[in-house]
Amino acid sequence: MVRRRIYVFLGESGTEDAHMISNQARQRAEKNFKREERAREGREAMAEYEAQARATREKTARLKALRLAKEAEARNLTPQTKTAA
Repeated sequence: MVRRRIYVFLGESGTEDAHMISNQARQRAEKNFKREERAREGREAMAEYEAQARATREKTARLKALRLAKEAEARNLTPQTKTAA
């Protein structure tokens, strides 16, 4: 494991430099947090979209099966009328 040491020269205005460094670190952390949050929200939105699409496909298949059964029943129940010639 390589250990790195970061030395910060704190000149006469050492507290300002330290504040600026901590401010930059906070900004990086917030940026990373927002990126992770957007990614999480994107995954949740995609999961919701896929669930809705799956529900729509299942509903469509169920309704198609009902329609086909109804049409088959209607064909079987209609009287066969043949005209005698």
